[in-house]
Amino acid sequence: MVIKTITSLIFVLLFISVASGARTKLKWSLEASDYADGICKLMVETQGYSCEEHKVTTKDGYILSIQRIPTGRSGGKTKGAKPPVLLQHGLMSNAITWLSNSPDESLGFILADNGFDVWLANVRGTNYSSGHTSLSPDDPDYWNWSWDELVAYDLPALFQYVYDQTGQKLHYVGHSLGTLMAFGAFSRKEVLNMVRSAALLSPIAYMGQMPSPLARAAADAFIAEDLYWLGLKEFAPGGGAASKLVDEVCSKIDCTNLESVITGPNCCMNSSKANLDHQQPTATKNMIHLAQMIRQGTIAMFDYGNEDDNNKHYGQPNPPEYNMTSIPNDLPLFLSYGGKDLLSDVNDVQTLIDALSDHDPDKLVLLYRDDYAHLDFVYGVNAKQVVYNPLMAFFHLN
Repeated sequence: MVIKTITSLIFVLLFISVASGARTKLKWSLEASDYADGICKLMVETQGYSCEEHKVTTKDGYILSIQRIPTGRSGGKTKGAKPPVLLQHGLMSNAITWLSNSPDESLGFILADNGFDVWLANVRGTNYSSGHTSLSPDDPDYWNWSWDELVAYDLPALFQYVYDQTGQKLHYVGHSLGTLMAFGAFSRKEVLNMVRSAALLSPIAYMGQMPSPLARAAADAFIAEDLYWLGLKEFAPGGGAASKLVDEVCSKIDCTNLESVITGPNCCMNSSKANLDHQQPTATKNMIHLAQMIRQGTIAMFDYGNEDDNNKHYGQPNPPEYNMTSIPNDLPLFLSYGGKDLLSDVNDVQTLIDALSDHDPDKLVLLYRDDYAHLDFVYGVNAKQVVYNPLMAFFHLN
């Protein structure tokens, strides 16, 4: 029972982009009132930056929150329009991912201080993007989505909104699941008319060689499928069944290092102490989709489990694949990955790089950090020097 419970916990942690409990002086324990205040008031204005709250409605009715940091701490306006950049967080996280360290260490603030017009996205289901035109998060139908819908609806809506507001093509930064969303969209020719370049940190496309035995065991045990058919459509680690699951596991093993066991031994975060109390909800169907990718080693749309249901949804017996070779060869891409990352494994990243072998070499930048694991790319105290400065140089060239 303990082993199966531990494997279940993997899905609480998989792709988590979480800050540790003792991170800088910023308040990290979020109460309901904090969500009501919004990210601008909670995380940005407190650091001396101007910030705007915006709402974006997707074509399938989800109301997404997006924050804008139009200027750096010094204020003032530079000559000409600032290039817009959209930042997309990973699974079970939100835009706070980019703001959790000090302003000198957090990518959202660093980009603003270096002359970029910064837009911070929050995908459907997270506490800052829980609205819908007709559904409530209490409705099971609200949670009937996987990352396919993030590719088809959320990302295009976010890109279109920023493009309309600024009149410019966007730079894009994704971490973990935020990279998977981009790969899916680019391969299906979504948002290409609005993207200027893309920087993808801990890139996720193929997952078949993920080295973590616990993560693979979780996928092979069909835990997410079990939860789904038991009626748990919302996967919320901070409450309900998932919260009890975390409590049960952490009563039996030391959870302070579990984050590193799953994501890899992060070298450069402020603290290795895991904090599972403030994770964002996602759809259980989304977790099933990720588990399918681990088991099958492919990047494809959600598999409904039988030919009849797949035919109903796709007009074919098997889910359509996202073809990485369909990504335009002249799209500027910056891929940064780490040798200690157990989620974005170097072998899976190499499979992705091989799929991009025909990409224009002048348009593909690879930055490898042997000492970096999954969370170092967003929470590493030295990330500005080793990742963000090269990232900004890449943006300036494109």
